[in-house]
Amino acid sequence: MTNDAPDLDPRSTVLLTVECQRGVVGPDAALPELAAAVRASGALANIAGLVAAAHAADVQVVHAVAERRPDGRGAGRNARLFRAAERLPVRQLTGSTAVRVAEPIPVGEADLVVRRLHGLSPLAGTELDALLRNLGCRTLVVTGVSANVAIPNAVFDAVNLGYTAVVPTDAIAGVPADYTAAVIRHTLAYVATLTTTEALLRDWRRPRRGVTPAWSSRPGR
Repeated sequence: MTNDAPDLDPRSTVLLTVECQRGVVGPDAALPELAAAVRASGALANIAGLVAAAHAADVQVVHAVAERRPDGRGAGRNARLFRAAERLPVRQLTGSTAVRVAEPIPVGEADLVVRRLHGLSPLAGTELDALLRNLGCRTLVVTGVSANVAIPNAVFDAVNLGYTAVVPTDAIAGVPADYTAAVIRHTLAYVATLTTTEALLRDWRRPRRGVTPAWSSRPGR
């Protein structure tokens, strides 16, 4: 299910990957079922392709990573999900390989990585909103996991903050697969522009004249 996508001008578009880290979507992930779903669905490969195309088109890429300190300071325990995470065999500890961006997603020198120690969303209570505004972002392309929790949170927060949210439906994943489809159809379709990886790749690969990212023309650059 898709709807009409806006012109994704590189000057005002940011591509966001959500929790695409080794400890979440990698081969030794804390949640093997989710990791299997993101790979089997093709979502991880699609995210990698979108990131590579964004690099080529001078679209800013931001990787949102969820992690926790070994001592747990700053992490919430006010939801069942947080308490369960404490008991998982793979923990998303700061500085560990689990919180590195997972292969095959390429990480460019200009990419930003935003890390959070708390909450369910990459936008709520983090520096991401301020960074997006400084980058001149008006359209946020949201990819990653999970369609169960973090993706809807990111989309809702983006819309509440005044951004246009775009979701390539084949570049997100959750469990079970039919729940992901239901969230897309019955929730995300009402608040985000739905599109596909192919449509985004086609848009970013088409020639544009005089396109310079908004951040590159700011004072001091």
